Amino acid sequence: MADWHIGVIGGSGLYAPGVLEDMQEVPVASAFGEPSGPVTMGRIGAVRFTFIARHGPHHHLLPGKVNYRANIDVLKRCGVTDVLAMSAIGSLQEDLVTGSFVAVEQFIDRTAGRAASFFDSGIVAHVPLADPVCPRLSGLVADAARAAGATVHQGGTYVAIEGPQFSTRAESLLYRSWGAQVIGMTAMPEARLAREAELPYALLGMVTDYDCWRDPGADVDVAEILAVVAANADMARGTLQAIAGLLPAERPPSPIDTVLDRAIVTPQGGWTREATARLDAIAARWLPSVSQ
Repeated sequence: MADWHIGVIGGSGLYAPGVLEDMQEVPVASAFGEPSGPVTMGRIGAVRFTFIARHGPHHHLLPGKVNYRANIDVLKRCGVTDVLAMSAIGSLQEDLVTGSFVAVEQFIDRTAGRAASFFDSGIVAHVPLADPVCPRLSGLVADAARAAGATVHQGGTYVAIEGPQFSTRAESLLYRSWGAQVIGMTAMPEARLAREAELPYALLGMVTDYDCWRDPGADVDVAEILAVVAANADMARGTLQAIAGLLPAERPPSPIDTVLDRAIVTPQGGWTREATARLDAIAARWLPSVSQ
């Protein structure tokens, strides 16, 4: 049994949890380039947390410019066991009202040009991704958000778009016709990379707007989005406090912890030195046998 260590990737307006004890900011280097910024480490009760601001400490990184690989890599290097992503999302359904939260279950990836794999050179791996969200972690997060006073919808499909512009009305209507529930710009390739890093992943989204499908005369307004985020930030922080109390005392193993055992195609004898060095955190379980 291992201890829980929750990595939190914060979205718009959620950069500082404000609930960590023994908090310290630590710069962590990645073999995949510069992460969004330093990590903030601490604990809530007996549970360790490591936090990184997805868009940087001053929200200076566009969704398409975030180094998702470096962010997941540094969390892995910090010893994180599970990843909770928090972000602002748009609603594609009438019943998902602004200010409510969604524990997302599935993703449709419409992004382009983002580095979506750690295994891009020297080593080939194909991880299963049919169910990209960890049901155990997602269920705990949903319960924690409810305990913090949030209205939570559990399940639903998130359409990840490239941005930074919001959708056209035609696109928004198309995504609704696909049966998607929410829309955002950052969950992909974040969820893909967490799976490659053998980190169970859950996403709790805060509904900030109705995208542009609902009102023919309206468009998405950033000022309104930021106002909703600010009004609900305490519930997001309260969710972190609540989940620390809901986690079992010991962390049972997850099948995701060993997903690379059935995903790496390249024989270990064919691993290049460069790839081995680059993957020293992501594929750490494999490296002792590689170096023998």
